[in-house]
Amino acid sequence: MRFANLHGRGTIVLSAADGTDRAVDIERATNGTLSHDPAVYVDLDHHPYLREVASSVLTTDWPVLDPALLGAPVPRPPKGLGVGLNYRTHALESGRDLPTEPHLFAKTDNCVCGPFDDVIAPAGRDQIDFEAEVVIAFGRTCRRAEEGDAWSYLAGVMCGQDISDRGEQFRPPIKQFTIAKSYDTFGPTGPFLVTGDDLADRDAIDLTGVVSGETMQQANTNDLIFSIPALVVWLSRFMTFGPGDLVWTGTPGGVGEARTPPRYLVDGDVIETTVSGVGTMRNVVRVR
Repeated sequence: MRFANLHGRGTIVLSAADGTDRAVDIERATNGTLSHDPAVYVDLDHHPYLREVASSVLTTDWPVLDPALLGAPVPRPPKGLGVGLNYRTHALESGRDLPTEPHLFAKTDNCVCGPFDDVIAPAGRDQIDFEAEVVIAFGRTCRRAEEGDAWSYLAGVMCGQDISDRGEQFRPPIKQFTIAKSYDTFGPTGPFLVTGDDLADRDAIDLTGVVSGETMQQANTNDLIFSIPALVVWLSRFMTFGPGDLVWTGTPGGVGEARTPPRYLVDGDVIETTVSGVGTMRNVVRVR
């Protein structure tokens, strides 16, 4: 299934025979049994009922989806984490050894924005970088998961960007990963939340990052050092996850900082992030 936050309302997205995407409002389609809150579709307990609804509605009775109304599928995650150096290509371009365990940082809820929202780069910060990622959303309580069951805890996946201020991230005397990656709008996600069973191969997801028409990053999640199931297992050893918790699973090689010369984001840049089976985000950089 595909879910969307359509102007603050939880929505099932269905493909119509005419090739359009139709927006099935969850509250209206369930006659008020479920609320309009996007949190409804992040909770796996509701998925069996939502599947029944999706299979019973007449698709053409519902309006064509307007992408301009799309917000972040999980607008205010209870917690958000990022994983650093989780693609071999990115670890190598950073000049570091491959990690032996996941390297974590927080992405606070204020950084989350929608798939077509502007990314606001503070004036005077001239080392703002892009990081295309696959983002996972938990859908039920997860503690000490087994790898074979890992996907059963996930409500789905999204496109994501882990926008980063490299100047702040590596400023002496200590590295400030969380602050540098948690400015307002530094965590675009979307355009949809897609369940794992709707993906062609949930363990081999294509990921592409384009900046102002130039392909900068291209990878597949089978190149992750710690796979999505492995991350779920490792993380849930230390903390309990619940519906709406997000994890940015890592970025592949090709980030701006590692290029010669470095390619940092500037005012007017257009960041396009594509995840196979999910869709494409398009975020414009605004300096102010």
